[in-house]
Amino acid sequence: MALSGKQKRYLRGLGHKLKPVVTVGKQGLGPAVISQVEANLLAHELIKIRLLESCPLGKDECAEAVMQATGAELAQSLGHTQLYYRPHPEQPTLALPAGD
Repeated sequence: MALSGKQKRYLRGLGHKLKPVVTVGKQGLGPAVISQVEANLLAHELIKIRLLESCPLGKDECAEAVMQATGAELAQSLGHTQLYYRPHPEQPTLALPAGD
């Protein structure tokens, strides 16, 4: 599932008011952090992740690892904050606009 530009803009608008729900620190993306990301994606569909300065991974490496581990799509990466979207498998609550 690749997001179109229009869909990413829509998600960025929704994500503007969100606070980061997962923080990646000096331990990196271990199984505990991935399970937190999974649980929050299941509950909210759209989440923010904050990368601390002590994170051993670069933001591109972290984004790739999260996308591979969870199946989520990166909607935005701004500074040390990343916005991810994955629709709920049974009852999606966010309706994305048609792709462009």
